[in-house]
Amino acid sequence: MAKKFTASSQQLKPDPKYNSKLVSKFVNCLMWGGKKSTAQKVFYDAMNIIGKNVKDVEALEVFEKAINNVKPLLEVRSKRIGGASYQVPMQVNIRRQQTLAFRWILTSARGKKGKPMRERLASELIDAYNARGSAMTTRENIHRMAEANKAFAHFAW
Repeated sequence: MAKKFTASSQQLKPDPKYNSKLVSKFVNCLMWGGKKSTAQKVFYDAMNIIGKNVKDVEALEVFEKAINNVKPLLEVRSKRIGGASYQVPMQVNIRRQQTLAFRWILTSARGKKGKPMRERLASELIDAYNARGSAMTTRENIHRMAEANKAFAHFAW
């Protein structure tokens, strides 16, 4: 009988430079078209830029704090009750928090135009570290929607 493949059965290796699984996951999300070496180069160049621009703090700490700042605590989910759809605020799973943080940072970095990706990514990570920027705006909008729909919290499943 063949072994069934699951995501948890495949171990994620830490990245070679920082020895961090978080960095490895981020690089995998950054990667396009299976070009991991290109994604790593972009990420490491962005970290070098962060190291030059942010004094007194290591680039890896800036990256980790940026991810933690962008992680959402609440989100709204649609729930259909008796013919009406309600936006019900719910807590976000830890794994989904990380996924959304990665997605929002990369989306906002890719949305900026006119500079190389390493510079756009570095500026977005620095902005997220300082609790500003478009990824933080997205998080704040999600939290605002959850707060506005707090009346429907009793519909949470």
